[in-house]
Amino acid sequence: MWFYYALLSALFAAFTAVFAKMGVSGNINSNLATGIRTIIILVLVWSIVFINGEAKQISSLSKTNIIFLVLSGIATGLSWLFYFKALQIGKVSQVAAVDKLSVAIAIILSVLFFKESLTLKTVIGAVLIISGTILFAFK
Repeated sequence: MWFYYALLSALFAAFTAVFAKMGVSGNINSNLATGIRTIIILVLVWSIVFINGEAKQISSLSKTNIIFLVLSGIATGLSWLFYFKALQIGKVSQVAAVDKLSVAIAIILSVLFFKESLTLKTVIGAVLIISGTILFAFK
């Protein structure tokens, strides 16, 4: 089932890039655009949390959970700010391709932090992602 969620994530990420590029065209400040987008995400996600009755699970979060969720939120916010700025001044195809370097970086971090196995297939996939990024970035 994870694969279907991942495919949906990829699909919506593609729409995110296209819609964001349209949203930051002209003289729109990329930070303002990110702020507006963040409000929409905040309302959407918290609506889902409350509709599904998941807010009651907040009390079960440990200090470690909270620390790493805060760090993840900071990383996400910085990622979005840089992504929107890059989209504002770059081509969608190039920005989206470079952004996907996060996959190769995540593979490296997963090996370091979670001791996930690094197979030949994983290495080849990461090398292809990096190679593809270089091809897109330097059209």
